Amino acid sequence: MKKACITGITGQTGSYLAELFLEKGYETHGLVRRSSSFNTGRIDHIYNDLHLTYGDLSDYGSICNWIGAVKPDILINCGAQSHVRVSFDIPEYTMDIGATGVIRCLEALSKFSPETHFVQCSTSELWGSSPPPQNEQTPFHPRSPYAAAKIAGFWSTVNYRESGKLFAANSISTNHESGRRGETFVTRKITRAATRIKLGLQDKLVLGNLEAKRDWNHASDVAGAIYLMATAPEADDWVVGSGEMHSVRDFLQLVFNKLDLNWQDYVEFDPKYLRPSEVPALCGDSTKLRTKLGWKPKYTFEQLVDEMIANDFKLAEKEKILK
Repeated sequence: MKKACITGITGQTGSYLAELFLEKGYETHGLVRRSSSFNTGRIDHIYNDLHLTYGDLSDYGSICNWIGAVKPDILINCGAQSHVRVSFDIPEYTMDIGATGVIRCLEALSKFSPETHFVQCSTSELWGSSPPPQNEQTPFHPRSPYAAAKIAGFWSTVNYRESGKLFAANSISTNHESGRRGETFVTRKITRAATRIKLGLQDKLVLGNLEAKRDWNHASDVAGAIYLMATAPEADDWVVGSGEMHSVRDFLQLVFNKLDLNWQDYVEFDPKYLRPSEVPALCGDSTKLRTKLGWKPKYTFEQLVDEMIANDFKLAEKEKILK
């Protein structure tokens, strides 16, 4: 049986990758950070099918032990401090996990499992202020500690590939969402609040920049793309995106309209949610991924929004019953 390892397996994309690898018949392993509270909610439905190990991307020893014991066919690094706004508050930690953590994975693989196919989950935030649409040749201009950390991880992955040490690929993914998205991220914050407002559980929603434009995809589509990268004949860097861009205002209006609400009656602005340096527009050109690996997203933007609303409406209904 082939083996797959996933860091960040308890996160949104990690959970979809875990499902996918199990479906493909892989013995699926995950590295899990120790926490005093349960943090496996996204993988509870497949918990007994997984092999989970406590470890941390800040701890080279635990990574070496894990990789050395499993010797996986594929390792996907989804682990990171992934909140862009928060990265301005904890830049050193963000850099340690998002940059040095990648080096720890790459070095452990080169020593203990050099035949493993490695994919680093990178981000469209690398492009920063470079104008859309963006592809693999677009210049990087990171605008946050998060993006700076990810760009170090990106080039480290390229270096291990070009030096002949590893099969090492980069997934440059635009924003990906689902009902499993963390509630502090703007899309989920909107769908969670709108459904609660609809059922009388909440009065207001406070947001920052409504003009930022993003290319939003379903996280399961991104997981599918990452699997194709990991199993491709050769390692490379790949952009994942729909090529379709919407503003936060567009997302907000669509969600509230679907619930027969006027968003302007409920939404307030607070500058504390603004980033010190904003990224105006991101839109991924995934032509290379589509033509060479045959990737095609299953979800449209509106289908993604519908699923997120349905998920959060069920949560709000349960909350109202309990209240």
